[in-house]
Amino acid sequence: MPTPDRHVHDLVGIGFGPSNLALAIALREREERTGERIDAVFLEKQHAFGWHRGMLLEGTTMQVSFLKDLVTLRNPASGFSFLSYLKDRGRMVDFINHKTMFPSRMEFHDYLEWAAAPFTDQVEYGAEVVAVTPVTVDGAVEYLDVVVRQDGDELSTRRTRNLVVAVGLEPVLPDGLVRDERVWHSEELLHRLPGVRDPRRFVVVGAGQSAAEVTDHLHGTFPDAEVCAVFAKYGYTPADDSPFANRIFDSAAVDHWFDAPEQVKESLRTYHSSTNYSVVDLELIEELYRKHYQEKVQGRERLRILNTSRLVDVTRGADGVRATVEHLVSGERAVLEADVLVCATGYRPGDPATLLGATGELCERLPSGALRIERDYRIATSDLLRCGVYVQGATEHTHGLTSTLLSNTAVRAGEIVEAVAVRLRDGGRATGAYALSG
Repeated sequence: MPTPDRHVHDLVGIGFGPSNLALAIALREREERTGERIDAVFLEKQHAFGWHRGMLLEGTTMQVSFLKDLVTLRNPASGFSFLSYLKDRGRMVDFINHKTMFPSRMEFHDYLEWAAAPFTDQVEYGAEVVAVTPVTVDGAVEYLDVVVRQDGDELSTRRTRNLVVAVGLEPVLPDGLVRDERVWHSEELLHRLPGVRDPRRFVVVGAGQSAAEVTDHLHGTFPDAEVCAVFAKYGYTPADDSPFANRIFDSAAVDHWFDAPEQVKESLRTYHSSTNYSVVDLELIEELYRKHYQEKVQGRERLRILNTSRLVDVTRGADGVRATVEHLVSGERAVLEADVLVCATGYRPGDPATLLGATGELCERLPSGALRIERDYRIATSDLLRCGVYVQGATEHTHGLTSTLLSNTAVRAGEIVEAVAVRLRDGGRATGAYALSG
């Protein structure tokens, strides 16, 4: 077993994507504002900051306004805003002249890297969390030991009073499929494509934004290859980004969702699923249709739309994959010989309890089996657990559709920081210069 670092942190963050990056910024800005320090460290299994690098496709844009960056909705004067980034990069006027609220995905990723750069002293990259173990004092869990694997099999431990779990989303593949050199998830597209030589056909499964973007990218990148888009819908569904519908992502909507009866939450989820799930920007839908129609006119259809269809079988061959697709109406099946099958079949939030081990036994669950999450994003626990365990993501069932999106990241980070500060004050546990007044 690893020897614990006997230093006790006020907070350990698992993961350092946009959510915990926003948290680190909120912590720093609070310290600058109050002079009170919360001792925090973040553990990230990637060896450098990265956010969906495999889908940073040229020409793709964010689906959320740049004003919903890491800080602006919490602190419009922050030096970590997207506008501050533009100023630092010397592109503010150029961006204004661009007349858009939606930067390219590449530019927004550069913004995130820029924002993460000042926190290298607080982030341990290449640090994979493998376990969280409770530390008991007089029958109660006073601390949590976070066990980390670094440099191969070397283990070390960080001890903390509070834990913030932000492990992101897990890619989902159709039942029975596993990834290999011929079957990919869309998240790894750009990492895999350099190894493809003279492809004849791609099959893309999925009906959401990523599926449409992958289909469009492959069609444009490989002018001699056929691209088959397979999905159960009759056609791609446009995303509802209308102003009133977008209010479901407002910070005030989190309170409404949290307080709503379960049947109301389910109704809201159903009503507004078209704002986020399995939907595509209308401009991209129209562009794909334009290309599809032009190829019909020209008599050479490289872009094939296999709608109202599902993938029923995949077998591997020496030179590719054989995908069997069934038409949902007629039941007819077609076999597609392809070089690569790309599954743009979405993501699901990771279960925070999988890391918690014995600590997870002290966490409360709802009748559905999901974790009970308090309004401040803390997992409800037995009184025997004196530590705070907070979750970023995996809270849609309690906090609404904004749970895994950027829209509420800035506000949520500030709320968690204040909740941790109150717990530290009430518990009388201060480190360094930390001391709350009032």
